[in-house]
Amino acid sequence: MPFFSHTSFADADSSYEDARYVLFGVPYDGTTSFRAGTRDGPRAIREVSYNFETYIADIGIDLAGVPMADMGDIEPYSLPGDVVAQVRTAVAQMHRDGKFPIMLGGEHSVTVGAVQALKPDCYVVCDAHLDLRTEYGNTLFNHACVTRRVAEEGVNEIFIIGARSGTKEEYAFARDLHLYSADDVRIKGIRAVIDEIIAAVDGRSLYLSIDADAIDCCLTPGLGTPEPFGITHWDVRDLVRALAPLTLSFDYVEVCPVDVGQTAAVAARIIRDFIASHWKETGSST
Repeated sequence: MPFFSHTSFADADSSYEDARYVLFGVPYDGTTSFRAGTRDGPRAIREVSYNFETYIADIGIDLAGVPMADMGDIEPYSLPGDVVAQVRTAVAQMHRDGKFPIMLGGEHSVTVGAVQALKPDCYVVCDAHLDLRTEYGNTLFNHACVTRRVAEEGVNEIFIIGARSGTKEEYAFARDLHLYSADDVRIKGIRAVIDEIIAAVDGRSLYLSIDADAIDCCLTPGLGTPEPFGITHWDVRDLVRALAPLTLSFDYVEVCPVDVGQTAAVAARIIRDFIASHWKETGSST
């Protein structure tokens, strides 16, 4: 296992041995292409997590009774491929130990390591960008290549929600995937999108990744690569709550805390909603 520093997400008071959910951060933004700072995302998410009550009324779960542990942050290497390997090692060990890994980014490239470790059948990502480049910045593990690397891992079904940016070549590649642009979500409604995803997944294993920039930057401006005309924080919350019981791991990445805290606050609350929704449906089952 990589070395972890010691910080803590609110209410993650269990030991690793006793925990069902294990959170960890990856404070890495080595392939940042516009605004640096997502390395500070895990810290900002943890800090604001103490703002919220333990009881989530509309889910009916008190997180004080949910066994969670926070391992702190991986100390990332410099090269993105090496960081991906660090994440792969950590997530694989947690999975072998019967834990449910929840990763706090950091840039989106770190998701590749978790997918490599878990080998899900399906991958659902909320993202402003297609992230389907073959390479970028002279590396295969750039944050702009994440979904392309996931596709190459043999994931059977890929769902991209909220995308509104990509090259002509990326959009051509995306024709073989399930793509719901931000405009699609606005027109169809997030509930219709959720229903279609659940029907297509049909009980197969699922990895869920939330890139903070899926949300319109006018709502949550603390982003490394901000894009307007996005989906809303309500859309992301509804999707996460609905899909949480179906997933085998979850991450929230690309929070760049250069705003007054609203982007990290949304992330922290959605992570808490994810845990509550998953626990409500699965309890202590693995």
